[in-house]
Amino acid sequence: MTEADTARRVHVIQGEYKVSRDPNVVLSTILGSCVAACIRDPVAGVGGMNHFLLPGSAETMRSGGDATRYGVHLMELLINGLLKEGARRDRLEAKIFGGAKTIATFSNVGEQNAAFAMQFLKDEGIPVVGSSTGGEFGRKLEFWPISGRARQYPLTGAETKKTVEMERARPAPPPKPVESSIEFF
Repeated sequence: MTEADTARRVHVIQGEYKVSRDPNVVLSTILGSCVAACIRDPVAGVGGMNHFLLPGSAETMRSGGDATRYGVHLMELLINGLLKEGARRDRLEAKIFGGAKTIATFSNVGEQNAAFAMQFLKDEGIPVVGSSTGGEFGRKLEFWPISGRARQYPLTGAETKKTVEMERARPAPPPKPVESSIEFF
């Protein structure tokens, strides 16, 4: 029986992050232009993955954007989730995947996502020990958070098209309500 046969799969969808210290868990996701950061502390035996759609910034989030779409938010959540499980910042190591240019006529948001993730980790002092970003096709990703092992499978053109459709289908955040409160004296 192989590691893959005994693993319990936990899927990470766009806008999510997962942290695990279970040696039988494999985190998986499907990426087009999105990026997934896989970060672990090999000493504490804990790791996790996120999956974000856009790089984002603090200003984007302040202006009412859906925070779960943005890398800046999900990177912070993943790192904090690892620290809560006993990881130490000085032992963290990362791998970055995704960021394909899935639609030739659009701007290369995938490249921007990958560049954001690399810069974020550099700024946080977290070494990137592996990466696979760019290209024209999406990828299926598997990450074993305890061992740090990662495996990816390239998607066909049709599979990538479906992934792009799923990325686009993510609903826009609802508009902020108009301030209509009345203050009584």
